[in-house]
Amino acid sequence: MVTTPFQMAAMLLRVGAVTLRPTSPFRLASGLLSPIYCDNRILISHPRERRQVTLGFARLLQEQGIPVDVVAGTATAGIPYAAWLAAELRLPMVYVRSSAKGHGKERLVEGVLSAGQRAVVVEDLVTTGGSSLGSVNALRQEGAVVEHVLAIFSYAFPGTTASFSQAAVALHPLTTLPILLEVAVQRRSLSPQERGMVEEWAGDPAGWSRAREGVGRG
Repeated sequence: MVTTPFQMAAMLLRVGAVTLRPTSPFRLASGLLSPIYCDNRILISHPRERRQVTLGFARLLQEQGIPVDVVAGTATAGIPYAAWLAAELRLPMVYVRSSAKGHGKERLVEGVLSAGQRAVVVEDLVTTGGSSLGSVNALRQEGAVVEHVLAIFSYAFPGTTASFSQAAVALHPLTTLPILLEVAVQRRSLSPQERGMVEEWAGDPAGWSRAREGVGRG
């Protein structure tokens, strides 16, 4: 089951994991308006599609020659994919909490992780990269060697690339926003003009939102 970045983008659009609505933008939790909404958690309900993701990650690791001792999922959306990938590779798995527990051992990383182990982080979506790199730092504090993050989808913001580079981490998304927009236009589910609107948003999400206040719904 070989899935190219274009096929992965088409799949995300088909199952509704990514929805484009430039002329009637979404209201995000941050309060900003957005012409795109990504919810890759939907994929856990689609056995064939989640298998595509798992095999896509496994193939990427093999093709890139990335050594892995343990698979680390980000809480909560990255956990199921990390579990499926770890099972596919027959490797141990851990996961990183969004914040340390306030009781017991107050752990931030759950599972067994030894110093010097090479860990790869599994994420469902990368926007600015802040949460992913936070997980990388948590694993590094435990003594793990972390140089790679896998993601189903990335918005591919220019600033994100710089953040990962500064942290000495390589980001490996199965597909990206530019590819998804190309697929959407080819499928005629997005007009060239609407594509331009999404690209404008990607260049300045906050400015795009401010210019369209009052347009969003829900």
